[in-house]
Amino acid sequence: MPHITLDYSTNLETLIDIAALCDHLRCAAITTGVFPMAGIRVRAFAATHVSLADGDPKHGYIDISVRLRGGRDLDTRQAASETIFTAARDFLAPALQQHSLALSLEMRDIDPALSPKHSTIRDHLPQDALHD
Repeated sequence: MPHITLDYSTNLETLIDIAALCDHLRCAAITTGVFPMAGIRVRAFAATHVSLADGDPKHGYIDISVRLRGGRDLDTRQAASETIFTAARDFLAPALQQHSLALSLEMRDIDPALSPKHSTIRDHLPQDALHD
């Protein structure tokens, strides 16, 4: 964990390299030192139908959702949220300066008792990458 999901308006696809943003956020999550690298997942989904503010189609948004297994204290979660949000804001700085764009992030816990997991990703990573 975490699972980082970007929900964004499709009008941003011509302004922002969404794949590069996903990779940038993956790297930011690693730098927090809070999350096991092998568990980080970042994905993005475009919302094809949106209506924002006054309805002008120039407006866009990126909403970042960070889901993680419960158990981390509030200070740890706040620091990780701030690191990821700052990384997003820095990456998006040119677009934020030139376009009508809303950026938000929400981090929430997943109850581990209700979220079974199985992964073979660690089996396919170099041993020196498994320091989590």
